[in-house]
Amino acid sequence: MKSVTDRLIKGSVWLSFSRAIVNGLSALSTFVLAWYLAPSDFGLVAIATTIQVILSSVTDLSLGQALIRHESPSEVHFSAVWTLSVTRSALLGLVFAAGAYPIAEFYSEPRLVGVMFALSFSLFMSGLANPRRVMLQRDLIFWQEFVLNVSQKLVGFIVTVAIAAVYQSYWALVIGTLAYQVTNIIVSYTVLPFWPRITFRHARELFSFSLWLTAGQIVNTLNWRVEYLLIGKWLGATELGHYTVGNTLSTLPTREATAPLNQTIYPGFSRVRHDPVRLTAAYQRAQALLAAVALPAGIGMAVVADPLMRLALGEKWVPAIFIVQSLASVFALQTLGSLVQALGMAKGQTKLLFIRDSQMLITRVPIIIVGLLLAGLPGVIYARVLTGLISTVVNMILIKRLIGLPFFQQLAANFRALVSVALMAAGVWGLSQILSIPTDKPALALHLAILVITGGIIYVGSSLVLWVAMKRPNGPETEVQRIVVKTLSKARRIAIPKSA
Repeated sequence: MKSVTDRLIKGSVWLSFSRAIVNGLSALSTFVLAWYLAPSDFGLVAIATTIQVILSSVTDLSLGQALIRHESPSEVHFSAVWTLSVTRSALLGLVFAAGAYPIAEFYSEPRLVGVMFALSFSLFMSGLANPRRVMLQRDLIFWQEFVLNVSQKLVGFIVTVAIAAVYQSYWALVIGTLAYQVTNIIVSYTVLPFWPRITFRHARELFSFSLWLTAGQIVNTLNWRVEYLLIGKWLGATELGHYTVGNTLSTLPTREATAPLNQTIYPGFSRVRHDPVRLTAAYQRAQALLAAVALPAGIGMAVVADPLMRLALGEKWVPAIFIVQSLASVFALQTLGSLVQALGMAKGQTKLLFIRDSQMLITRVPIIIVGLLLAGLPGVIYARVLTGLISTVVNMILIKRLIGLPFFQQLAANFRALVSVALMAAGVWGLSQILSIPTDKPALALHLAILVITGGIIYVGSSLVLWVAMKRPNGPETEVQRIVVKTLSKARRIAIPKSA
């Protein structure tokens, strides 16, 4: 029987194909929209979507996570989740629409009214999605997840880009979101047939697990979204647009590089939550693999941000370069403790996660406000870097509390990745200082390609040298080696009958 970690890694590899497509579409969508739309367009929609996300998180019931952890959810459980979700989303849509005029008045932005009316339908549709979808994660099933992820992202991409290209309007962002939601609903019921009925049975049972998780989600969303509202009010839509695009591009490499593994972590940890030894082993292997992928992705994005932004977005987005350089780096480092969320949920320590989130909210918001008041948008970025590093340390301390893994032992497991990415960043930065940034597009593209290839060679080469020097210990390199050997073995078995 395969170990849970093996299944996690296999699932991560399988989902990588899906995430590669989604990642490519996300990046391409951001780049294309940045050409057609103005920074103020992104800022306008960011205000509405930030309020939408905060409102959603305040009422988020986290019922999907409760289903994953449930020993044997029945059809009645699924119908109860659907009933609660639809009720919640209908009320949310009405509240969001009712707030359109006062919020537009507060921000002195009349266009917000139409945007918020449209997004109220998105809120309502979010509750109609098939609740059975979450069971794909629980049972570590991946092909259906591939269909769902790729189809909704592809439709959203086509609609958004088409409207942006024809009308060059912020409505491309809004209508693209609606198209994404509609596709999610249709495909989820096509891939996983389910006929829900209205019932509130088992609601109390589901809430017993999700209560603290929901409270944590509220705090966490406020924690990571409050600066959007502050920037929009005090600095205006253009500055908020720079921040929104910069923040999006900063998260993209780390998030998409690690999404295949993150998607399987929680259900995998849940399966071995009663076995401390297996849980600790699964965490260490998963964390080391996560860092080995996330660190070069995020730090690599930071060191090539200048030529990349100039080439892909143009000179009007130059103010966002500093944002990408700063935040992409800290997002990468935060993955050293990011699995604490899945670990805490698997062990049922949702109250502990809520306390963590509350502490970070109390710490983070005042620091951001001070940064904003003292230095404007750059001050917010400095505050984000500082609070991001604090969050990483807090998460690693919490991991020690959950599974008894010492702080420095956690760092030691990622030693090769940390050293290799430091060498990569130093090498690429040094080369960029020698090679001046050209102004014409073809030369700029060549310049960027040279930096990316150099960084890849330094990181992979350093990792392999350190691995061999340390007598090939178990780690990400071992996982990659096993995957390659298995893949070649399967290909050989398939090829032999054909040649015979």
